[in-house]
Amino acid sequence: MRSLFENLTFSRLFLGRLVTNAGDSAYAVAAMWLAFQLGGSSFYTGLAGFLTMLPQTLQFLAGPLVDRWRIRRILVGTQLAQGIFVLTIPVAYAMGWLTVWVVLVVMPILSLLNQFVYPAEQAALPRVVDKDELVEANSAFSFAYQGVDFAFTALGGIVIAAMGAIALYLVDSVTFLAATLVFLGVKIPAAESQSNGEETKEEAENEDPENVTSALDDYLAQLRDGIDYVRGSILVWVLAGSLVVNAAIGSTLAVLPAYAKAHGGSDAYGFLLAAVVGGMLIGSLAASPLERFSLAALSIGGFLFGGVVWLAAVAAGWFPATLGLFFLAWIPVGATNVIFAAMIQSVVPEHLMGRVSSVLSSASVGAMPLGSLLGGLGGDAFGNAVVMTTTGFGFLCIALCWLIHPQLRAIATLDDLGGEEYGLSTAAGAEPSESF
Repeated sequence: MRSLFENLTFSRLFLGRLVTNAGDSAYAVAAMWLAFQLGGSSFYTGLAGFLTMLPQTLQFLAGPLVDRWRIRRILVGTQLAQGIFVLTIPVAYAMGWLTVWVVLVVMPILSLLNQFVYPAEQAALPRVVDKDELVEANSAFSFAYQGVDFAFTALGGIVIAAMGAIALYLVDSVTFLAATLVFLGVKIPAAESQSNGEETKEEAENEDPENVTSALDDYLAQLRDGIDYVRGSILVWVLAGSLVVNAAIGSTLAVLPAYAKAHGGSDAYGFLLAAVVGGMLIGSLAASPLERFSLAALSIGGFLFGGVVWLAAVAAGWFPATLGLFFLAWIPVGATNVIFAAMIQSVVPEHLMGRVSSVLSSASVGAMPLGSLLGGLGGDAFGNAVVMTTTGFGFLCIALCWLIHPQLRAIATLDDLGGEEYGLSTAAGAEPSESF
């Protein structure tokens, strides 16, 4: 992995991801706890989760723009804008205007801006590292994401308990500014299939206004390219299981603040989030050695293990045991996330990467907003432990999906995905649509 960090562009992307994830992690803890504190029930955290996750389902709309715009401009612009919006919460607090509804308005705006960031990073990696380095590169990025998330979610709950949620918002604004400065120094090459460099693309953005209709038609055509690629491949069935588990995860996140309050308060909330993220961190670090195993075996065995351990965590009744079991339950999630990201990057052509990755992201989290809303309502009606139990069964559903589908069950390694039966090699050979 050392050779990756000798690549200056990759190193800057990695550093930028570290910093921006620090901000995201601090914000996530502060926002959900503040919504619970100001609203006073799981309904408001469920609504907050719904509003935050809803923009994620629209990420596929950003795909064609990511494939067209300069990636550095996307990264810099989104970080700067998020830093400004985060500051509105401390300002509203200082002016005496802060209510739960102010928090609920800011949350989806920040989430919407964030939908450009991860497709842009996903599209950048194949341009800056060799194909045989993609698993290691994604593992490093997952470490940056999960490692920082682990530290800041754990510390976030403690900071809230000591200084209040507003202090975390101030920290968050500083991290977004720092990420903006880091991304200013990143230079991303154009995709190989693009005949013109990014400077030519920049000129194309200054088109005559009379060509707006044509540009819209081209945008829609490129959007269809990404949707058709996914729809005609085995990826549809991969997403089917993800929808179930993501609905369950959304419901769990909605009741987690109230569940944590029953076990100690904001510090318990931070530790619960850190246990989840810590498990994903260990899983992402284990992805490289696990790459040699069958994708089907990893998915079936990993999520079967995760589901059983999650159910045991809810039933444990002793908070330290719950933390440890939550940690174990998320290890397979971290490992499979890294391997699947490398799978997509290894088979999807560069000119489609932004569109395909954003379509996959939108589809995979499509059930989370509804799950969050229903989880908040269910937590008030049936109890938080009942809602959290559903996540364990969601994990088991993914294992079952891979077990009963013959093509999923037959997938061995990344190289096997080039076969016609998976619908990826044909799509990968498609000609790029004309840039708009």
